[in-house]
Amino acid sequence: MLTALYNTQIVSNGNITAGKAVIIQEHQISSVVDAINIPADAERIDLNGSYIASGLIDLQIYGAGSLYFGGVPSVEALQQMEQELLRQGCTGFFATVATNSNEVVMQAIEAAKAYRPNATGAFLGLHLEGPYINAARKGAHPEKYIKKAILTEVRSWVEKARGEVKMITLAPELQNEEVINYLHGQGIILSAGHSNATYNQAKAFLNNPIQAVTHLYNAMPPLHHREPGLIAAIFEDKPYASIIADGLHVDYAMVGLAKRELGNRLFLITDAVTETTEGAYPHKRQGNKYVMPDGTLSGSALTMLTAVKNCVNHASISLPEAINMASLYPAQLASLKTKGKVEAGYDADLIIFDTEFNPVFTIYKGKTQYNHKHQL
Repeated sequence: MLTALYNTQIVSNGNITAGKAVIIQEHQISSVVDAINIPADAERIDLNGSYIASGLIDLQIYGAGSLYFGGVPSVEALQQMEQELLRQGCTGFFATVATNSNEVVMQAIEAAKAYRPNATGAFLGLHLEGPYINAARKGAHPEKYIKKAILTEVRSWVEKARGEVKMITLAPELQNEEVINYLHGQGIILSAGHSNATYNQAKAFLNNPIQAVTHLYNAMPPLHHREPGLIAAIFEDKPYASIIADGLHVDYAMVGLAKRELGNRLFLITDAVTETTEGAYPHKRQGNKYVMPDGTLSGSALTMLTAVKNCVNHASISLPEAINMASLYPAQLASLKTKGKVEAGYDADLIIFDTEFNPVFTIYKGKTQYNHKHQL
């Protein structure tokens, strides 16, 4: 059975293309053709001029809906997060746990393993943000849980996780080489974050083998003309770098600067949390942000599509490039080779949204679901 999506603007791989139709067969995009060449046996879906793009991918999110996975990990929280994110057009995500007790880390690992057989598929695995970070740049992370990595503990977590740990944020300047080499050898994405690294330290580990940086500008030394620090090294060596484009964690002028410096290595995350009084992170919502009880800025209230909108409206980034930052580039970092483009051979995981950046509906695994405005 073929499905043809037409009367749309395709946003993919740096371009916006009209007059085409996206042809879906089962879980994949089989072709993109001129609208006049839609196969006669295809079921037609008129998108009424809306945009269509590859489903968005969030590599750092702690919770969505009413449950906060990052603080109280559970199968139920994962299920709720997956369903809510699919509704938003986010078709892939790393459920994230920030610096916490060993018990909470193990809860997250066990929840991920238990949920995997029943997952829809958007849940891609875990991102551990900490606890192996630098207390000098702890941000909202509780200092009592921050520690240096020990190989026996790291190996134990990775082996128990059975492939569910996909990404770890740590302060590389504090870790032993054997830990870094072991994690890299396991194929886990290593990201420098909550780090106080000097310029020279950063030059030694960026892309060798630390391939990413977590929430650029936040929880790292600020750029200074006499102490260039981590940020100057990032701009020079251009690892993948995530950024929180909410205008609160990072001013939009600095988002624009990062984009000019890093190009196709800068990608969007939400760093989103939910309000909770449980666990080590009692987040409270204040407008468009979340804070800890002492007022420390914590997670965001972003969705991925809102982050795209903010880049377009406030950081002078084109829509096609903002979509790349929310889909193609995180897919490339996570080695998701069939995600991130609306092209033949890519997964039929798609977001349809209007000119005001409202999600209309999501297509996941070739199926139309998670509708907002109307049932198709």
